Amino acid sequence: MKNNFPSPSSPLRIGTRGSPLALAQAYETRKRLTKALETTENSFEIIVISTSGDRILDRPLKEVGGKGLFTKEIEQEMLDRKIDIAVHSMKDMPVEQPDGLLLGCYLPREDVRDAFVSSKFKSVDDLPSGSKVGTSSLRRKAQLKFSRPDLEVVEFRGNVQTRLQKLKDGVATCTFLAMAGLNRLGLQEVAQSAINPNEMLPAIAQGAIGIEWRQKDKQITELLERIHHKETGQRLSAERAFLAELDGSCETPIAGLAIIEGSSLKFTGQVLRTDGSESIFETGSCNIEDGPELGREIAQKILAQAGSDFFDWRD
Repeated sequence: MKNNFPSPSSPLRIGTRGSPLALAQAYETRKRLTKALETTENSFEIIVISTSGDRILDRPLKEVGGKGLFTKEIEQEMLDRKIDIAVHSMKDMPVEQPDGLLLGCYLPREDVRDAFVSSKFKSVDDLPSGSKVGTSSLRRKAQLKFSRPDLEVVEFRGNVQTRLQKLKDGVATCTFLAMAGLNRLGLQEVAQSAINPNEMLPAIAQGAIGIEWRQKDKQITELLERIHHKETGQRLSAERAFLAELDGSCETPIAGLAIIEGSSLKFTGQVLRTDGSESIFETGSCNIEDGPELGREIAQKILAQAGSDFFDWRD
């Protein structure tokens, strides 16, 4: 065990994607570790890793490999011991990790809501029929088509800044972003409004930052325990159990949100047909420690209602 770890002479290496939002999340992780370990920022080295998801911007994720496109290169760097931990947006994470890696440290969750972004209109309800809405999210696309089938959806890949520029260039009239990302970037004013989860249920784990590390690195495990946010972990355990039971991926419009109230956990799950023609909702409550079981139970109820062709992709 390294007794002087982390320190300026033996820094902890933090792997991250290179977008402004990914870097903001890495900086937040470093700040919390610096405070918890009573050390200095130069005890940490932030290492930017380019991922396939960042490089391929001309096609929908479902056509080129799904969520793993944002993680596989980073995880390989960790397996090769070139970084010590990886910082991820949890809504990008597959439900299974490669052998030898753990994902179980979460920072306090940010605002889970979706933001409506437009320079002309205040909300989805204000949009004229035929308006172009930019989004690369199958979930948002299906939810929008379910509630407003009169709108046109256009593909909108890229980081927050890229999508805002596309909006400025007139590619679409409006778009959706995560409030959590805007808050972390100090861009709260970009949102015309934050959408109530009852109107647009967020993505699984939206607003949460997760940290991944090598399973055998016991010292890293002990360090990360100092910044782990228990309630966020409990909520994500229910949400990701729901996702795993549905075998969810970027090819399936799935939404879900766990909320803790006192000693109870309430979970709401939603699955939609990709063309927005049908939506299935289920809600339940349980003791906090039974969250994963509830997530799986809600998934089974939804699967029982869905027909055999429900998850077939249709434009």
